[in-house]
Amino acid sequence: MKDIVLFFEVHQPYRLDRRMHEKLVEKAIRGTLEIKDLEDVLFDQGLNKLVMERAASKCYIPASSIILENIKKYRDSDRKFMVSFGISGIFVEQAMRWVPRVVELFQEIANTGCAELVAQTYYHSMASLIPGYRELREQVDMHVKLLKSVFGVEPVTVENTEFIYNNDMACELYSAGFKVILTEGVDHVLGWRNPNFVYRGYHCDIRILTRNYRLSDDVGFRFSNVAWDQYPLTPGKYASWLAATPGDVILIAMDYETFGEHHWPETGIHDFLKWLPGEVLKYNHLKFSTPSLAAFEHPAVDVYNVPPWSTISWADERDTSPWLGNSLQKNAFNMLLDLRRYVDALEDPHLLRLWRLLTVSDHFYYMATKFGSFEEVHKYFSPYKNAVDAYTLYVQSLAVLFYIVAERARREPSRLIRNLVLPPERGFHFKCTEDGTLPLTATSIKEFLSILKIIPANCFVKHLNNGDIQRWLRDTYFLEGLYRELDEIARVEASPEEKRLLVLKAIEKYLFP
Repeated sequence: MKDIVLFFEVHQPYRLDRRMHEKLVEKAIRGTLEIKDLEDVLFDQGLNKLVMERAASKCYIPASSIILENIKKYRDSDRKFMVSFGISGIFVEQAMRWVPRVVELFQEIANTGCAELVAQTYYHSMASLIPGYRELREQVDMHVKLLKSVFGVEPVTVENTEFIYNNDMACELYSAGFKVILTEGVDHVLGWRNPNFVYRGYHCDIRILTRNYRLSDDVGFRFSNVAWDQYPLTPGKYASWLAATPGDVILIAMDYETFGEHHWPETGIHDFLKWLPGEVLKYNHLKFSTPSLAAFEHPAVDVYNVPPWSTISWADERDTSPWLGNSLQKNAFNMLLDLRRYVDALEDPHLLRLWRLLTVSDHFYYMATKFGSFEEVHKYFSPYKNAVDAYTLYVQSLAVLFYIVAERARREPSRLIRNLVLPPERGFHFKCTEDGTLPLTATSIKEFLSILKIIPANCFVKHLNNGDIQRWLRDTYFLEGLYRELDEIARVEASPEEKRLLVLKAIEKYLFP
């Protein structure tokens, strides 16, 4: 028996507001700007509401109603109709806020026992591309808690944002307790092999289902293309293709918005969804399944080996270039990573949420500079005129957050000073030997103080007189007052050891007010 696994990605981003600076000025003039208000300043909630309501009426409500109807229709059959969904956390937030009926329908579908909800990053984000995987684990854990609280399910299957995948990511998620992961069936990874089988992880025992992108894109992209040589695509024709395709498991995965938003209802896409189950079940060797059932009903035939330097996805060239393929995207991503250290140090949940909203993958997708058919897809999804506009607006939002962080740091310097840990390249490098280097680098204020107490006096004085210490403390910790105080110490008539004591006391005053 061959399993057909239908997987639908359900996601809507929070889009940035072109008027964010005007809104900031308005709130500042009124004296009402607070961190908790920044979300509505940075993001265009009017546009987000409009898109959600439109997609709900054209796609989410009619498509979910059709799926629920088909589940009930075949519930007592020996071959049930089954589906699976990956619903981002920020989609659920927006749906509950603006169109709660959408969430109610997903709850009804989940309660049938014929649907599997798949875990992912809460923010449908770039978390897996952030070094260390801590953010990936935290966002996936947030999503798991959401699925439990809203839908009453505990997921065993996971997908990463846009099916981004490599061996390390898979094993990280396996160590978090997931048994199955979904990703793209990439030709250069599969080689001579077929995507329609169960695979296992490289160095961990996670089960892997790989998307059949040709059959998926026949519906997702080509369904309403009148120039396609297979147009029109009927349920019967598609079912015959599934029946003739070799393998154990055929993973058909696409955006849920395919059904009414990407292909409008007038194309017949809703009728296609309505009649497809019946056409598929006419074939005795086909049945519908869910990822976790199919992954263990069939043997894992081989290892799916994707090294970290060759990370794959389901978009464009099947790599990470849709999000990190040009200098705009890389620069924006590096700024985002720099900001995280300050957000962590300040321990403010409002700041952390704003930062995470800026990890949403769509922001980077809009900055892509592609050509041909890939360019058309990026332009279709983007609310901006071009990649430069998307980049400019994103950097403006980061600048706003940087400003808020700096202001908070100036008001509460001790918290930032105590908690901030820098990457080695941003630390303070002591350079005092004849060759210009000393193998000591401070990546936190505590390390800096410890080293400052033991380095030779001439080394300390050199850095103080050159202004190195003052500038690093000002530029890293926003300590303008300390900068001026240490500048005065540098000019006083005193011995090196006396100056060292004065500097240590001045810094410790900020560390322990």
